[in-house]
Amino acid sequence: MPTVALSRGPVEYTVLEGRSETAPLVLLHEGLGCIAMWRRFPARLAAATGRRTLVFSRHGHGSSGPAPSERTPRSLHEEAHEVLPELLGRLGLHRPVLVGHSEGASIALLHAATHPVEAVVAIAPHLFAEERTLLGVAAARTAHASGPLAKELAFYHQDPDTVFRRWSGLWLSEAFRGWDIEGDLSGATAPALLIQGDDDPYGTTAHLDAAERGLGGPVQRLELPGCGHTPHLERTDEVVDAIGTFLTSRPGGASRPSDPADPAVQPSRQEARP
Repeated sequence: MPTVALSRGPVEYTVLEGRSETAPLVLLHEGLGCIAMWRRFPARLAAATGRRTLVFSRHGHGSSGPAPSERTPRSLHEEAHEVLPELLGRLGLHRPVLVGHSEGASIALLHAATHPVEAVVAIAPHLFAEERTLLGVAAARTAHASGPLAKELAFYHQDPDTVFRRWSGLWLSEAFRGWDIEGDLSGATAPALLIQGDDDPYGTTAHLDAAERGLGGPVQRLELPGCGHTPHLERTDEVVDAIGTFLTSRPGGASRPSDPADPAVQPSRQEARP
């Protein structure tokens, strides 16, 4: 897999080719994620939208170079405002559609508040340190200590123990309890699609409510009953259809190569793992 040299070290990436006249999709993974943990979702989304699609692993994840330092409550801001702009610049990608999951959704929203993007899709985003999230992280720490989660992460990461320690250590730290990005999002005026499962052990629709309050542009919501923290894996068809419809329903949106049934995505201005 190719890598791109950034100031903080090399990052692995892959690009699925698509139409050059439409804004590219850029996928941002969760706190324990990497390229491989998206599974078939990037290919499904690229095929459905016809858009060029970038997928990469953050520093310390997958086979990317190690993260240069321990994580802090400002780490997601640094990813959004320093690392992602450098990566996009090196690869020549401009005004992308950001598709983020969990922590990646938080990074996407923060980036959109200070940099030009065509649109944002935030899947199971985190806007603040919700108690439900912290309980989920604590449960994941128990699962990691007992073995199964540690074995799973070892399959995907060069340094899985460090990935888990830094992720869980940050989220369960006292310093992170006051973390809240709602007030940082007013500059994000691009259209946003917010997706949340109602059975997510890492968060509730309170994060979608906070995003609606904080964002400065039009917002749509898709809430999926009986769905957990990974809607893009658990309900792939619905999520892919929702993103495709969202992108084509905006003014100037490009047509898709296929026309799956429209999902129940409703404008809402009227009303796992991080």
